[in-house]
Amino acid sequence: MSVRNNSPKQVITRRGILAGMLAASTGAWAAGVEQAVPNSTGSAPPRLSAPVGACDCHHHIYDGRFPVSPHWHQGFPPGATVADYRNLQRRLGTSRSVVVQPSTYGVDNRCLVDALGQLGSASRGVAVVDIDVKVAELQTLTDAGVRAIRVNFVSPQTWGTTTPEMLTTLARRVSPFGWHVQILMTGDQIVTHESVIRSLPTRVVIDHLGRIPQPDGVKHPAFAAVRRMLDEGRTWVKVTEPYEDSKLGPPYADSSEVARAYVQAAPERILWGTDWPHPTQRGTKPDDALLLDLLADWAPEELTRRRILVDNPTELFGF
Repeated sequence: MSVRNNSPKQVITRRGILAGMLAASTGAWAAGVEQAVPNSTGSAPPRLSAPVGACDCHHHIYDGRFPVSPHWHQGFPPGATVADYRNLQRRLGTSRSVVVQPSTYGVDNRCLVDALGQLGSASRGVAVVDIDVKVAELQTLTDAGVRAIRVNFVSPQTWGTTTPEMLTTLARRVSPFGWHVQILMTGDQIVTHESVIRSLPTRVVIDHLGRIPQPDGVKHPAFAAVRRMLDEGRTWVKVTEPYEDSKLGPPYADSSEVARAYVQAAPERILWGTDWPHPTQRGTKPDDALLLDLLADWAPEELTRRRILVDNPTELFGF
């Protein structure tokens, strides 16, 4: 992933150099473009040019054609359809994506499946299901491109409060399909339920940096718990939503310390994503170009960034 200089004269020079490099290698880059996008601050492209095949491993789609779950009373952000998301892809220069079922729709995954159909083979899905989900439904979701479930201990769910017992049951239900389990917990919940997470029969993805509280950051016991899981080789971490627990605001120096530490510990099991359309942010939305540019700080080596954006998603989601 290269760093772009916005000077026109230098861009021309850069393109000439890049063309020569491409003639002698199989690598390629996909620069973003100026593009206004709903639910994203700014319109300038990132300074980083993403490698071809770069994947946004965490975003949501909301579509008014599909009913909101009766349990959900918080509404959903407008301007978050597949068409809107394609504009974000153009801005960032990404081409693959992982659509995560939001709590808004509960266990009704029709919006997710529809989005996967529109996005095609360059997309994968993370569904939400209940413990009584039928094998036939899991097969249908697999055929649609779903490769995981999300188990959420933070937001309201159709069944009420999520329990460790439910997590274990759900993991056992989806394990025969080769799916992994994506877990959203607070840092304190990770500490409490570490042994349960480590006992699951599937690979595990920890959402949103493990929601490590600030200003504790890497000194919080949840960071040590996630590190132990990373060391065992079956856990992955999404370096997403750095804004959610930051006390400093953009460019999120406090959360960035946590992200850098994860990358240094296990670059082969780190995933990046936008979390667009940033449903937890009710006011000013984050700048998604900045969220991509943060990788230059978190993963200074170009090959590591390629691994995070291309190789790791390919391995986990089967692109």
